Amino acid sequence: MSAIDAVVVAAGRSSRMGGGDKLTAPLLGRPLLAWSLAGIADAGVVERIVLVAPARRARALAAEDELPEQVLVVEGGERRQESVAAGVRATAAPLVLIHDGARPLVSSALVRRVAEAARRHGAAIPVTPVGETVKRVANGAVVMTVERGDLALAQTPQGFRRDLLERAWAAHPPEGPETWTDEAALLETSGIAVHAVAGEDENLKVTRPADLARAADALARREGIVPGARLRSGLGRDSHPFGPGDGLALGGIRIPEAPTLHGHSDGDVALHAVADALLGASALGDLGRLFPSGDPATRGIPSGELLRSVVERIRRAGFEPVSLDVTVIGARPHLGPERLEAMRSAIARSAKMPPSAVAVKASSGNLSGDEGAGRAIAAWAVALVRAGDADR
Repeated sequence: MSAIDAVVVAAGRSSRMGGGDKLTAPLLGRPLLAWSLAGIADAGVVERIVLVAPARRARALAAEDELPEQVLVVEGGERRQESVAAGVRATAAPLVLIHDGARPLVSSALVRRVAEAARRHGAAIPVTPVGETVKRVANGAVVMTVERGDLALAQTPQGFRRDLLERAWAAHPPEGPETWTDEAALLETSGIAVHAVAGEDENLKVTRPADLARAADALARREGIVPGARLRSGLGRDSHPFGPGDGLALGGIRIPEAPTLHGHSDGDVALHAVADALLGASALGDLGRLFPSGDPATRGIPSGELLRSVVERIRRAGFEPVSLDVTVIGARPHLGPERLEAMRSAIARSAKMPPSAVAVKASSGNLSGDEGAGRAIAAWAVALVRAGDADR
């Protein structure tokens, strides 16, 4: 089976969005462009994705840990057609899918449908029927009603054999004076047949601010989020064995007489569980993805710094921590009321929440496994976050 690469075009200026960058705008807690990339990647049919985007846009995604490993970033051109050509020429596969970065609702089924049709026919695009009456208008007056029976609206991704694109570009260079709004139009101009497959009404292109609200509603339905719901919960867990040396870091405090926990950072299982719960509630990944254990920059780092970074990240995405419920599980050390209260205050400070919104409990009896034998400590955390206006 022929290999397939994808080009996601995200080099536009968002001129119709009223000054904002639509491609990095928050959409259910993630940048809009991240949904578009994930839609292509999750279909499981492409080997590499080339993102054609300005460096600042790619950096914004990378900062949010929303740039998948299979993505290669290249700079675009002055016009869309030049950006597409730059992206395609950075791929190696004989078959290429071209997708607008402003279409965050692309489904895996649609990606696979276009890919299969492009394999069979050489060129394929998804289309949807025109549901409204179409008028031709000039100088503010209706000139005629257009028969809509054979009209269709083109979508992306569009799939093409590389050699067909190269043949069309040889006759109509992308840097030349001609302009086309998609690559299907280029192939039509070159006399190359383009096959049409069924598109999806939900696969809208975000062009104006109102489109962003429509996309959020559609994504909420697809992701199983109740429309209008503002509260979301997340669950986090961590466990570490005891290591050599004394000075246990737990719940943001130090317990000098207890042995340390073995871990890449300071091993604070309670703060790690809290961070994972907050990330889960906000659908922003997990702690191990954001701070890999192989990263020397985070070796021995206080976990309070990691938690503060996570809280800043979820707030940038439009979420606000509401409450935390933490349970520390282990036969040792003994955690009395004073220590639990100190942990509660420390967690609240790192999460920038009032202590009244944080509960910390200890479980030390009737335990099994390493925690029951006193060889390790585990922690569970439940987080509740409130979605801001950007996530509605």
